[in-house]
Amino acid sequence: IVEQTGGTILAESVLGAGPTFRFSLPRPTGPLEEEAPRPAEPESKVADLTGQGRVLLGEDEDAVRAFASRALANRGYEVLAAASGVEALELFEAAGTVDIVISDVVMPEMDGPTLLRELRARDPALKVIFISGYAEEAFARNLPPSERFSFLPKPFSLKQLVAAVSETLRA
Repeated sequence: IVEQTGGTILAESVLGAGPTFRFSLPRPTGPLEEEAPRPAEPESKVADLTGQGRVLLGEDEDAVRAFASRALANRGYEVLAAASGVEALELFEAAGTVDIVISDVVMPEMDGPTLLRELRARDPALKVIFISGYAEEAFARNLPPSERFSFLPKPFSLKQLVAAVSETLRA
């Protein structure tokens, strides 16, 4: 995040004293704008977050994979969960059809963008959502500009996940 905003990180280590990290961030330019208080939002109807379809989920963190799998299965989706990009590719091959892929950007053995390239070779129209704790711009520059995918930043809520899947499937 520091480097993405144009800052730097300097690390020093002294034997017996431990490491010291110094962060420098760019100074904001221009006048500071105060954000006007937002009016209270009227209560909206609760959206129907149920769905159907086969979801391939590639996520190396056990807790995130379990949370996302349960959340999607409870909303009516069939979930194929993989702990790596290689395992996700194997599940994709065995599944026959997949409606949408949700993939972490950083995974062991094969990262999300590499998985996407492999999957596009097999199904050019496949719908994909990347999930990551990194900013979208940090990995999107490694993909062709014409590449189509959705992005959901971590951490995300159950409602955000299901809404992203529903919206991406409708697009």
